[in-house]
Amino acid sequence: MMQPAYPRSPKALLGGIAHLGRFIDKIKLRNAGQIQDYNYMTVGFDKYLVDFLGIDAKAFEQRVLAGGADEQLLAWVMANSKPHSHGEITRFSEGLLASGPKDDTTRTRFQGRLDEIAKKRGVPVSALPKVSTWADVIELDEGRM
Repeated sequence: MMQPAYPRSPKALLGGIAHLGRFIDKIKLRNAGQIQDYNYMTVGFDKYLVDFLGIDAKAFEQRVLAGGADEQLLAWVMANSKPHSHGEITRFSEGLLASGPKDDTTRTRFQGRLDEIAKKRGVPVSALPKVSTWADVIELDEGRM
């Protein structure tokens, strides 16, 4: 059985920015037909990233699909995003990676994700590593934990 293609971890920083490398990978993998069921652009971490950067998501998608190394794509982001200090980027990245469910609705969704992961692995939820952040749920779901 072929290992599924996963985008890189949201924890992998590109230019100090959490999730940017993952967003690039999601664009490439989605365009190649290798992922379909991922939240994409208008929700979740993608939306937080796009909103923070102040970039046009569709324009960035076109730039990624035109090709280039991470450094070139990062340069495009820096040239086309709202200006941010190093401290603002650090706070954004730390906040994104530390975010977890904040209310009953998101706690229910969070637990649902854990239930799905446990079911895929054929184990009870109690057998999964303890996680409290959305980034860790992604890591767990994609087999990095």
